Amino acid sequence: MELHPTPLNLTPYKAALPVAADCGNQIMRWSDELARHTEVEDMLTRTYLTPAHHSAAAQLAEWMCAAGMQVRRDMAGNVIGRYEADTADAPALVTGSHFDSVRNGGKYDGNLGILLPIACVQQWHNAGKRFPFALEVIGFAEEEGVRFKATLLGSRAAAGTFDMAVLDNRDDDGHTMREVMAASGFHAVGLAKAAYPPKSVLAFVEVHIEQGPVLLNAELPVGVVTAISGASRFMVEIHGLAGHAGTVPMEMRRDAAMAAAEIGLFIERRCQGKPGLVGTVGMLNVPNGAANVVPGRALFSIDIRAGDDAVRHAAVADVLAEIDTIAQRRNVSINARKTHDAMSVPCAPWLQQQLATAISSSNLPVRHLPSGAGHDAMAMAAITDVAMLFVRCGNGGISHHPDETMTAADAALAAQVFTHFVEQFRK
Repeated sequence: MELHPTPLNLTPYKAALPVAADCGNQIMRWSDELARHTEVEDMLTRTYLTPAHHSAAAQLAEWMCAAGMQVRRDMAGNVIGRYEADTADAPALVTGSHFDSVRNGGKYDGNLGILLPIACVQQWHNAGKRFPFALEVIGFAEEEGVRFKATLLGSRAAAGTFDMAVLDNRDDDGHTMREVMAASGFHAVGLAKAAYPPKSVLAFVEVHIEQGPVLLNAELPVGVVTAISGASRFMVEIHGLAGHAGTVPMEMRRDAAMAAAEIGLFIERRCQGKPGLVGTVGMLNVPNGAANVVPGRALFSIDIRAGDDAVRHAAVADVLAEIDTIAQRRNVSINARKTHDAMSVPCAPWLQQQLATAISSSNLPVRHLPSGAGHDAMAMAAITDVAMLFVRCGNGGISHHPDETMTAADAALAAQVFTHFVEQFRK
């Protein structure tokens, strides 16, 4: 599939100030350079505690130090830069995102939320500007869950909610997470020390590309996230009866694939027309299928998300009820196994308002929108109020793909908004 960047119309809006424009160009250069730290040549793949992951962490630490921050790395592998307050031992406004990637991913997902605040800190440091609070920028070591099939490892460690059971998860080479961490000098017994005391954190604010087309279609460079959607996921297995495609009459078939298709179409209908509610069948498989065989077995996934948990739960209940109805009518057996359930995380209204004020200060319209994807802010909400600033991406909003893109102009405007937010931050 050939993708072409979508032209971005910035003409109605005030251009970024010169300092922010410098930040925008710096962010784009750093993004290109960080993308060179990859496990696979000519594609960005950077999974937890691989050599490419370690070299990316070292690069982030170098940039943080050069920007005037004190840098440490905790026992989860998070890279943390602290820009000290104008008084010692002040609580911190915390920001950041993740620097691991999916396989063959994009270079702005996660990375933008680390590089943008580093670039802003560099400007403040050069100007000798400090705040009544410290600013900590966290490069979370793992969010995607690719290597060990467990997500948000870095932010869960920082929030004190790390699930120690996942240390026994194995990668594709059979190594446990515990073994890989120990070989890298990170020992599980020290994970508790990675947790931030809640009183030391004023708030957590994450900058992230939208990973969708809403801002792009609205011709807006940034937006304020209202909530991070909760998600319910299921793996569904259907057993019918295989038969000859030419000899089994239509009314006598127990077709597992058609039962799966009917469920998928119901999910599509049920999740339409309700803002913020989405339903997806991302995997659909007919094991050992053949063109001339009525499928006797089908496997598929269900992913239902919404910013409002009550809306999501109602949709899930309707889908499960329809699955039972379809099973009875088609004379098939259906087992729907829940594999994931995450509550939605609302963004704090007081932080949303301060972000909105920062956006307005740049003569930009304020757009509020939910996040359908999960983010590190979900985990950090366990210890503090959270907010997110979305930044427009091009190519129809595509993400988790090498054609993921954004512009230096949008990076500059986002840096300008973030700068205003931090400089005017009040709790």
